Amino acid sequence: MTTALERPALPPPPLDTPPAGKRWIPRLLMERQFRRYWTGQTISLFGDQVSGLALPLLAVLAAGAGPAQMGYLTAAGLLPSLLFSLLAGAWVDRRPVKRRIMIAADLGRAVLLFAIPVLYLFDVLSMTHLYVVAFGVGTLSVLFEVCRTTLFVSLVGKDDFIEANSLLNGARAMSYVAGPSAGGLLVQALTAPIALIADAVSYLFSGFLLSRIQPVEPAPSTSRGLGLAGGLQFLWRSRLLRFMLAGSTTLNLFNYMFSTLIILYAVAYLHITAGILGLVIGVAAIGALLGAALTSRLVARIGVGPALILGYLLFPAPLLLMPLASGSHATVLVMLFAAEFLSGVGVMVLDIVSGSVQAAQIPDNLRARVSGAFRTINYGIRPIGAVLGGAMGALLGVHTTLWISAVGGVLGVVWLLFSPLPRMRTL
Repeated sequence: MTTALERPALPPPPLDTPPAGKRWIPRLLMERQFRRYWTGQTISLFGDQVSGLALPLLAVLAAGAGPAQMGYLTAAGLLPSLLFSLLAGAWVDRRPVKRRIMIAADLGRAVLLFAIPVLYLFDVLSMTHLYVVAFGVGTLSVLFEVCRTTLFVSLVGKDDFIEANSLLNGARAMSYVAGPSAGGLLVQALTAPIALIADAVSYLFSGFLLSRIQPVEPAPSTSRGLGLAGGLQFLWRSRLLRFMLAGSTTLNLFNYMFSTLIILYAVAYLHITAGILGLVIGVAAIGALLGAALTSRLVARIGVGPALILGYLLFPAPLLLMPLASGSHATVLVMLFAAEFLSGVGVMVLDIVSGSVQAAQIPDNLRARVSGAFRTINYGIRPIGAVLGGAMGALLGVHTTLWISAVGGVLGVVWLLFSPLPRMRTL
């Protein structure tokens, strides 16, 4: 197993003990630079939840998209991870200030999302425009994400990885509370294109707050021998990361087959309105908040590896309730709410622990390249899953495809049983 690496050569300074009146505030949020970074990510995550619901609803309600078109739309946003992650990682590792790239990506995503309501107002919006915007936002998101780990370790010492990831993923859970619910209500009240303005504005806020921090980033890579393949080589040599990648890739393949069709299934087959659908998706935030709050305690009690394995199981298994949902309208809603709640708990455990393990295992001079390699495979499988889900939905039926994808997602945990994770107790 690859051993944990030392923290950066210039770690963040220790935090002062907060005054008695502020001890209820998490310690890391007392540090100005991390607080600004956390706030920017929270605002951006809120906007993402709005567009995550508004964009597919726009395709279904305004453009009349069917299963295949929903698959193409999802794939358009995910395809850049497959096409550009390796290139972006190799390029970013040699850039001295990754934060500036993240700011540029935020501004670019805002411009692209603002284009949708403009096109809608001029009555020229089409599925082609939605594909182009989704692809552009996805491309800029690749640049942002391959930079994010480097910025994270510049702000947080290794001993605080679990706590910092709990705060960041807790913010994501908080965005689930209001984001989908607000998105559903905004779509009903203002139409989906206008609702997308919220996500565009959130990117502007994120870029502004990133411009207000000045972390000492690790020196850019000067290695010429590793090149584009450096990230892939590192992943292959690390037995731990290799099996984690196999598990997450399997989970993502089937999860994106599932997510491509679930909104269509809920609206067209279960007759759930946009507002209620937003509430159903939003209830995952309660589970996610619980998962974020409990993950540190869970890791302390059973260890890093077993906690991650548990997360890989708890995330996809409850989704089996969705294709199982039947009976009265109230019964269907209860099953959908339960699925979202329990899955929310699992995804927080998975993301917090997985992100911390990866941050601890990857050296500074390879962070962007390893992130790019991981995204190429792990995220690159997502558009394949989306297109496959759409094609299978059209061929086999939406309900049957949801069953296949829900069961398949659970099988991702099997890979981890052959890794060092069952015996891994600390980072």
